[in-house]
Amino acid sequence: MCWNATADLVAGTVIATVGAVCVARARDVRELPLAALPLLLGAHQIVEAAVWDADGGSGAATQAWAVIALPLLPLWVPLGVLLVTPPGGRARLAVPAAVGLVTAAALAYRLALRPVTAHIRGRTIGYVLDLPYAPLFVGGYLLATIGALLLAGDRLLRLLGAVVAAGAALCLVLWRTEFISTWCAFAAVASLILLARTRRTAH
Repeated sequence: MCWNATADLVAGTVIATVGAVCVARARDVRELPLAALPLLLGAHQIVEAAVWDADGGSGAATQAWAVIALPLLPLWVPLGVLLVTPPGGRARLAVPAAVGLVTAAALAYRLALRPVTAHIRGRTIGYVLDLPYAPLFVGGYLLATIGALLLAGDRLLRLLGAVVAAGAALCLVLWRTEFISTWCAFAAVASLILLARTRRTAH
């Protein structure tokens, strides 16, 4: 795939449209955060199209992209999984949810102190943030997002977790300095698995 503004815009529009369908199919308010995940990730790709058009930098599009990618997702994903989990299965999600909350708060604090800068690197974008103890942040982030999905009681959510985990490993190997951008794009596409889940819960 040739990643550029057009590719992000087209992919983001398709994924966001599927997300809107997922939201429309949700039959319970507790399903809404998880159903809206493709909508959020699709919008995220559309925002990245604006980052391409701005030729990177640290403008409004870059900051909006970073807010979604960094503090919002590690909070959103475990919360969404927790809400759709029956009471008896929620205890095992306490760790990803707590780690997600702490990670999101710390990342939001860093974003408030120092802006993110985007660098166009061929057909990918690298995002640079002055982040102390970066491995700790990355570990917390992955535990919150992937861990919550893998610990879910729902089979399709565990499948999504496995696919996203494989994508994280692949993106880290192929695009280490552009990991966050490429993995977010991969996760956005993988989130279409939620369409099958909302189809099932709608019946």
